[in-house]
Amino acid sequence: MKILLVKPFNRSDHIQPSLGLGYLATALRKRHEVRILDCIKDNLTIDKFLPVLEEYSPDMIGLQCYTFDLPYIREALHAAKMFNRAMVTVIGGPHPSALPEETLKKEKELDYLFAGEAEAGLPMLADYIETGRTDLSGIPGLVFRDGASVRANPKIAADDLDKLGLPSWDLIKPQEYPESQHGAFFKQFPIAPIMVTRGCPYPCTFCAGSIVAGKKIRRRSVDNVLKEIVMLKKDFGIKEFHIIDDNFTMDKEYAKELLRRLKALDLGMTWAVPNGVRMDTLDDELLRLMKETGLHMISLGIESGSDEVLALMKKGITTAKIREHVGRIDRAGIDMAGFFILGFPGETEETIAQTIDFAAELPLKRANFFTYLPFPGTESYAKLLSGGELKDVDWERFYFTNAAYTPPGISRSRLKNLHRLAFAKFYLRPGIIAYQIRSIQSFRHFGFLARRFMNWIVAG
Repeated sequence: MKILLVKPFNRSDHIQPSLGLGYLATALRKRHEVRILDCIKDNLTIDKFLPVLEEYSPDMIGLQCYTFDLPYIREALHAAKMFNRAMVTVIGGPHPSALPEETLKKEKELDYLFAGEAEAGLPMLADYIETGRTDLSGIPGLVFRDGASVRANPKIAADDLDKLGLPSWDLIKPQEYPESQHGAFFKQFPIAPIMVTRGCPYPCTFCAGSIVAGKKIRRRSVDNVLKEIVMLKKDFGIKEFHIIDDNFTMDKEYAKELLRRLKALDLGMTWAVPNGVRMDTLDDELLRLMKETGLHMISLGIESGSDEVLALMKKGITTAKIREHVGRIDRAGIDMAGFFILGFPGETEETIAQTIDFAAELPLKRANFFTYLPFPGTESYAKLLSGGELKDVDWERFYFTNAAYTPPGISRSRLKNLHRLAFAKFYLRPGIIAYQIRSIQSFRHFGFLARRFMNWIVAG
């Protein structure tokens, strides 16, 4: 079969390769022809999508689906079926994993979806369709229609991540991506993301991270990770890699072993952890190894400057502990970026002000402030839904900059103004301004940062 794997177009300014599609391509290529299409990188708005279908004429189309992708995906499914009614349409990712039955019932031009990881199930589905098999009950994670009802097969997650192989980097072409990778700043270019672990055991009420990958932490072998890093440098000219999973440092001894061996290779590469790591997983030795191997920025999910809100989020940390951990990282000489959420359920203007002040007090070089999003499948989403606070969610507005939800007593316009205030208070300081200016790598990089400023601060 000819299969087109698609990263949908959206307004995101994080233009980076989809590792999920890369791993799926590797699994499918054993028996099928595969192409990966990144609609964000190639600026393929829906009017430019149909010509791609006409040129490639796939038998199956698989789309990655985050919640904010739904409007584009609905149009892409329609385009696929208008072009060829027999084309098989499939989606997977966080949103269908969180709301599988609801999603399949709503999207009439969607044939199948996968909940959870799909490296095992999607090739089986392609094989079944190609050979005309009709019993779909053995395909893990598949959600499909059975007459008037919807059936969902049990999910599985690969225990041995090495057996998945490496993402199909030849189809991804990481060297063709622009500077606007996850994190916005970098030391060297070109950049490629890698994933070292899957799963997250933590109970944060706002996070949907475990919906696809589960709560059990699974790790690739050190040999497997280093093989990928060396290959990316040798075959694609990659000079910097970004570890984009959330729990690289959860097993400190594993992380230390990987970094010791990376140091011995002396590749001259830089790296970052733009998704963030848990502060309470770091110690002095690990921080030293991180710096010695080229880590130039460590991102931290701080989230709030209010102990009350941190407790509501189930972060398992206090502002006092945050100060302690941040101080340790600062003494190690590693620059830090912090992530913060504004407008979490139960927040007040006072707690938001505490967060804004807290961010400016910490020795951070960068901060990113997100308005809270009620991601389907999270504990906070379930509470809002059961309490009647979520009725008609506007998926078109479901971006971190748009204040799709606001706590009682805070209007959307007020939360947006507080959002702008947070950025202004943090960044409009002479030392921080000078640091950002020194970090700009090129005129093109400056242009991206300017557009990002407009998207995050001015628009919305």
